[in-house]
Amino acid sequence: MYKHSFEKLEVWNDAIDLVEVVYKITESFPSEERFGLTNPMRRCSVSIASNSAEGTSRITQKDKSRFSTIAFSSTMELLNQIIISKRLNFIDDDAYEKLRTHLLMVSNKINALRKAQLKK
Repeated sequence: MYKHSFEKLEVWNDAIDLVEVVYKITESFPSEERFGLTNPMRRCSVSIASNSAEGTSRITQKDKSRFSTIAFSSTMELLNQIIISKRLNFIDDDAYEKLRTHLLMVSNKINALRKAQLKK
């Protein structure tokens, strides 16, 4: 089966893994948080992967970089939501550390990709 260029990106694959982690962790959130934190966290994680993928289809380096910037911004939004989730005791220390570590790895890779795109 043919693989598109984004499917070969390590950062995209890591972002997809992050989506799975976020979906699993938010399953245990209180039902009243469905629209408060659960849905926004899930949309954020999907946005990271989606913008990473969409950027690969763009022609100019400036346009590619713009989508990497959007993906990076979504990592910061998700980090904020993870911190809030921890402070509200929706996630335990272990889940918090796991999410932060994974998110830091993804955000660093997106940032490196963005910088490389700007240099071209």
